[in-house]
Amino acid sequence: MIGDERPPGGDRPALPPPADVSANLARLADTVARLRGEVDHAHAVADGRGLIELAKGVLMERLHCTPSDAAKQLESLAGRAGMTLLEFAADVVGEAAEDRITEVTQEFLARAEGEESVAVRLRTAESGVLAAGDTQRVAESILEHALRPLGATAVAVWLAGPDGSLTLAGSAGFSAEEAARWCYVPPGVATPARSALIERDLVWLPALAGGGLPSIGQHTLSGGRVTVPTGTGGRIIGVVEMCWPEPLPAEPGRPRRQLEALAELCAHTLDTWDGVVAPVAAGGSGDFLGELADFIDGLHDPAVLLSPCVDGGDRLSDFRIHHANVRFADPGGRPRSRIVGTRLLETYPLAAEESGLLDKIQRVYATGEPFRADSMALTTLVDQVPLTVLTDISVTRFAGNVLLILRIQDDAAKLAALLQHAQRLGRIGGFEENVVTGAITWNTELFALYGLPPNAAPLSLHELPKHAHPDDAPAIGRFLRAVLHHKRPSSTAFRLQRSDGVARHIRVVAEPVVDGRGALVAVRGAYQDVSSQHWTEVALAATRDRLAETEQEARERNRLALQLQHAIMPPAKGPIDMPGLRAAVRYRPAEKEHLVGGDWYDAVALPTGEVLLCVGDVAGHGIDAATGMVSLRNALRGLAATGAGPAQLLTWLNLVAYHLTDHVTATAVAAVYDPAHRKLRWARAGHLPPIVRHRDGTATTLPLIGGSLLGAVRDVTYEEEEIQLAEGDILLIYTDGLIERRDRPVQDSVSRLVTLVDGHDGGLEHQLDRLLTYSTADTDDDTCVVGIEVTTTGPVTG
Repeated sequence: MIGDERPPGGDRPALPPPADVSANLARLADTVARLRGEVDHAHAVADGRGLIELAKGVLMERLHCTPSDAAKQLESLAGRAGMTLLEFAADVVGEAAEDRITEVTQEFLARAEGEESVAVRLRTAESGVLAAGDTQRVAESILEHALRPLGATAVAVWLAGPDGSLTLAGSAGFSAEEAARWCYVPPGVATPARSALIERDLVWLPALAGGGLPSIGQHTLSGGRVTVPTGTGGRIIGVVEMCWPEPLPAEPGRPRRQLEALAELCAHTLDTWDGVVAPVAAGGSGDFLGELADFIDGLHDPAVLLSPCVDGGDRLSDFRIHHANVRFADPGGRPRSRIVGTRLLETYPLAAEESGLLDKIQRVYATGEPFRADSMALTTLVDQVPLTVLTDISVTRFAGNVLLILRIQDDAAKLAALLQHAQRLGRIGGFEENVVTGAITWNTELFALYGLPPNAAPLSLHELPKHAHPDDAPAIGRFLRAVLHHKRPSSTAFRLQRSDGVARHIRVVAEPVVDGRGALVAVRGAYQDVSSQHWTEVALAATRDRLAETEQEARERNRLALQLQHAIMPPAKGPIDMPGLRAAVRYRPAEKEHLVGGDWYDAVALPTGEVLLCVGDVAGHGIDAATGMVSLRNALRGLAATGAGPAQLLTWLNLVAYHLTDHVTATAVAAVYDPAHRKLRWARAGHLPPIVRHRDGTATTLPLIGGSLLGAVRDVTYEEEEIQLAEGDILLIYTDGLIERRDRPVQDSVSRLVTLVDGHDGGLEHQLDRLLTYSTADTDDDTCVVGIEVTTTGPVTG
């Protein structure tokens, strides 16, 4: 009791006064009440933490965010909704699951009223399953507390054997007779449970009647079935089969995780079913693994013992090389001491990619079904260089571990396999004919080339003309004389006529074998199917002929386009003197003839005394662009005789371009100059605006008025502007070939051109020559520049 002990060297202390005792008891009672409240609060928080964490997981999946962001988002949404964090988490999980979880949570929140909730019953069922040692009671508990609320009426728990068999370890909802009939399913029998075992994943059957797979209770319960594999550490121990009386939806939907969680509850009792402890898994008794190592050392085959590596989440992540016997030879030539104790992916990192060896080992470990393969390619890294070898593989699950037998094929077998593979790819068949005994040896590919079965009699070289096209007989005769009589290596090509009616182009190569006296003993050689090569050469020859014709046609079209362009607009032309102005033109065609374009210009004196100035650029190159340019240029000349303004002229010219049969599109600038008043009216159709260099030396661009390119749409309205020019002003109209660059915006190129014009003080023609000289365009397009210098009214002499 408190106060019974006496302090060393002193008497027993006196009792505190009654008032002090009452005060201490009150403080103790307050402390107990506070601690009880903290405990109750901790219990309440613990009860709701799982639901809140599940809601955070839903938000992480939907919003693709981190756990901390999901927690912040959950608190923010709960505050906006005016709900507690637990209430809002229940709504989130209920909406995501689309099952009875919302009802479970609502009953959990109403627990204070004394009603037993579904959540409490589910927790009770889980505790009962974990404590039960009987798989039959586990099946009954899962059906009663978890599956019936979901509509299921029966459940079967199967134990998977190492040979792929299934044993009924527990069931509920089936009759005793039905359970007795399905107590054991031999290996290889296709059932829904075996499908889940092979696929290592949940199998969803909307209706058993349409699935075609027999199973327990198939005559009374033909509704939906769900089979889920269960196990621990990546090893499948059994399968849980759940049955519904009615068909299920076509897709599992969101209840998938709940059904997988229920199946995991059965792993506890299946691992110790019928009182027999399951095989020792990785991390078990070291003595047991030592016995396995001794067993492997006694094998005549090179073998490796692999132990599973399970992470913190009870998931299989890799295998550790626990032991390798003395007969094991590493494909990379490393000693056994360097690989024993390492992980499989550390030693053979490419096993998870190319060969798929890791996936096959995991499947064997999970299902227990062995795997064997001959001539399997295994790639390993030796000094960071990939090395591929052919191996014979055997994988077996052995006492909770994996036994891997790895036989590397010897060099002779490897070379034979590689040679056979090369012959198959090259469609080559080899032969040897003994001229003394008459024995003939063919390989398998040669029988396939001749269209003969492998058990047919090989054909002698003397019979070759009988199976060839008659026109090839002279070539075959020269080949046989060279090999058989002159004893020289030779080759020839012929058309093989097979018995099945198929004709193939074949090349045969042969060399004689002579003895010490020079007598012919045998002939060795090979046949190769060169049909694809022959027809490829024929197709190439026809293509070359067609290409030559096409190139000739293209050269002729380019020549005509260039002649047409030069006839309309010569590359070099002197200045044009007209009333009140002086015009000069510089035209630079494309460097390549096939890029002959549709740039055009014109300057026409109108009957009204005004002058029509225009520059255009037809889209495209070649003869179509040149003929389109001629059509638009002549059409504009005719329309200008009406006396209409530039905007109206472009409106009519757009209709001309739109209705041309070649679907011509173009840009253009049209201007009408009045020499008497030195006024210029102009309009643009998708063209770059002109540049004016005033007589004081400054240069500016005209405003970018509206107007789309010609021929694009039928009805277009063009804007028109008027500017006042002075004597000595120079107007420059150009096409995009003067400034266009692939690495620079057009506006930057225009600004550079304005700077180039602004810094020049020479005459008109020198101005145009300088623009062409310092042009930085890199598109190899044709270029047209028209310059108009305002002069005194009346003709100007040179």
